Amino acid sequence: MYLLGLDIGTSSIKASIVEAESGICAASCYSPEIEMEILSPKSGWAEQDPELWWKHSIIAIHAAIQKVGINADEIKAIGISYQMHGLVCVDKEMNVLRNSIIWCDSRAVEIGNTAFHEIGSEKCLSYLLNSPGNFTASKLKWVKENEPAVFDRIYKVMLPGDFIAAKLTGEIKTTVSGLSEGILWDFENQQPADFLLEKYGFDKSILAETVPTFGIQGYVSSEAAAISGLKAGTLVSYRAGDQPNNAFSLNVLNPGEIAATAGTSGVIYGVSEMVKYDPQSRVNTFVHVNNSDAETRNGILLCINGTGILNSWIRKIAGENLSYAQINDISATVKPGSDGLIILPFGNGAERVLQNRETGCSIHNLNFNIHGKAHLFRAAQEGIAFSLFYGIQIMQEMGVEIKIIRAGKANMFLSPVFCQTLADISGAVIELYNTDGAQGAARGAGVGAGIYKDFKAAFAGLRKIETITPSPDNQVLYEAYQNWEKELNK
Repeated sequence: MYLLGLDIGTSSIKASIVEAESGICAASCYSPEIEMEILSPKSGWAEQDPELWWKHSIIAIHAAIQKVGINADEIKAIGISYQMHGLVCVDKEMNVLRNSIIWCDSRAVEIGNTAFHEIGSEKCLSYLLNSPGNFTASKLKWVKENEPAVFDRIYKVMLPGDFIAAKLTGEIKTTVSGLSEGILWDFENQQPADFLLEKYGFDKSILAETVPTFGIQGYVSSEAAAISGLKAGTLVSYRAGDQPNNAFSLNVLNPGEIAATAGTSGVIYGVSEMVKYDPQSRVNTFVHVNNSDAETRNGILLCINGTGILNSWIRKIAGENLSYAQINDISATVKPGSDGLIILPFGNGAERVLQNRETGCSIHNLNFNIHGKAHLFRAAQEGIAFSLFYGIQIMQEMGVEIKIIRAGKANMFLSPVFCQTLADISGAVIELYNTDGAQGAARGAGVGAGIYKDFKAAFAGLRKIETITPSPDNQVLYEAYQNWEKELNK
């Protein structure tokens, strides 16, 4: 008996098949082999075609099934993880009406800021726990203002994971956690945020019906089965945004537990039993996957847009077809602090942690007689770690204690330089595990389908594979961080 997890990322779509009894991943495949394109028709814009996500989901599913060598009827449940905050608009026939405005798109910043001031900061923060900011609701308002012909044809709006679930099942649904990440959930009244819908001029019917994060969300349709290789009637039983799902993947479910990722963007995600918010909305509060009437579980999320994408950009301009492993080795030849070279990694849209400012990436103190390619590699990785620490300090001001950070051994966490820098500057122990978002989604499907009796059973196959502890002497690095922060504050 097997479980399928899909991770709908910005760069690629990953499919993982987990053997349910052992909890061991039998196969993982991704598509495309090169990174999916982010369309940017104007500065600050970022779009992707949702049908492209579906196309690559089908390719990855076929490849994973073939790799394991199983029959489709051996897959008993499907879970979906997805890039958060995106906007997908469809008509009644479920045709996509425009490209998805994805998470790192900055066009709706002023719309959200205006709503925040006109509704009132106290009401927004008390009811939404966030400013409407540059999130899904504000992106939809942009469509209403700038593309009225498209808006008039909209039947439902969805998040990226809702769209893939709808392609699988033929049913348009969402979750409370999903509505909260779109800033469409009223935490005070535990319902969709009617006052924001009214402010933006949206009819409530534009939102999809909610289903539980874990549970029956639909069944694979005969049409989807014919093109995906799955069996018609297979249960879809879990969906969550990539960061709540990453936390779930690492068994981060209780107050005080911390998860991290560093793919295209970088995230520190802490679980709290309290309803908390940052007055400046530099970090954001959403409904966590295991929130219930009996136990409040919210996720406090710090996101830095420009993390792995900076590493990718540096790799491309360096030429020589260097692998990330080679870049990691080369960066380790330079001392901590990169001989004074500083990189601010904020080059991927408006940064929430900087109050939705779009500052761009910048390089400081570059000396042609001292610095070489290795310095650029290391300064990029240090700059990414420093930006995460900058946000961690805001989370600590909110009362989030960060002593241990759990992460999957993937993406930036494959770099010893990055891991040690983050451990040293934050003072936290970093634990790396044998998991990823697609595997977490598969385990979530097992919980939602009742195949696992509880969360403990779902994580029987989770293994810690490495621990990074802070160095006893990190004064040089701390001074480098202070210099980095001075440049940021300029």
